[in-house]
Amino acid sequence: MKQVKIRLNTIPQVQGFVNTIYRFSAEADLSSGKYVVDAKSIMGIFSLNLMQPVTLTVNGTDEDELLEAIKELIVE
Repeated sequence: MKQVKIRLNTIPQVQGFVNTIYRFSAEADLSSGKYVVDAKSIMGIFSLNLMQPVTLTVNGTDEDELLEAIKELIVE
């Protein structure tokens, strides 16, 4: 299991993020404060406070490949 902070600033970034995440079998969740949503759910992502970086938690055999695919969104 790996955790990173990511920033999603625009609607196209969120759409691209979800499309990228769907290519991998790893489980992925986004959290902001006490709220946790499935990172593969565009509606769930828009329910989070995206004004601040959110925490991405990834767990699966292809988690390293997933993180490499979204490296431009990682802030920490």
